[in-house]
Amino acid sequence: MNPIVERWRTSLERLYGVYVARRPPGHVFYPALFIFFVLINDVSYWLAMVTAFPDLLVGDMAEYYFKIQFPVATLGALFDSLSFFVTLHLIRKALTSTTTGRFLGHLSIDLVIAILATLWVLFVFSFSSWLIRHFDAAADVEALAARGSVYSERVVSALQNPTANLRNIYFGLIMGISAMIPSCVHLTMAVKSVVRTLVAGKEG
Repeated sequence: MNPIVERWRTSLERLYGVYVARRPPGHVFYPALFIFFVLINDVSYWLAMVTAFPDLLVGDMAEYYFKIQFPVATLGALFDSLSFFVTLHLIRKALTSTTTGRFLGHLSIDLVIAILATLWVLFVFSFSSWLIRHFDAAADVEALAARGSVYSERVVSALQNPTANLRNIYFGLIMGISAMIPSCVHLTMAVKSVVRTLVAGKEG
């Protein structure tokens, strides 16, 4: 196995060992994990809204954006919790790999999860809009229906012309922070492995 990948694997194995050793019992860990992701998604939502679209938080639609945070954070946490356990499964598979290709292949699936998170964000906002539209008697149904379609239009527009839709891309990145955590961890470990291997080579 490639020496850089070997160092990466050793770091990942150490991190996984810490997780296994320190993880609390399931009846405590699972609810705590879900609540943690709810908070992360809620903070991400407000950070994205305040920095990207502050103009939407005033006026007639301000109450709508306040209400929508609850289903958005909850559904986002549902996806993140599922992806967390998928990531653990991939890590276990990667640690048993005997070749560089298999190791990288298992971990690269996390990148697919990050891409799926973008599509999930689109679904979450559309579904959340539908929930408010159907269960809030005081809601302006026509206005919310129009607002629900805005999310799809923003995604398509951002893909077609990224430079003209930087705010939409930024919003999506902030909302996808929680889903990007595993990929960021793997990337950090990979960079450290490269640096340590280069340093060890020079010292040798």
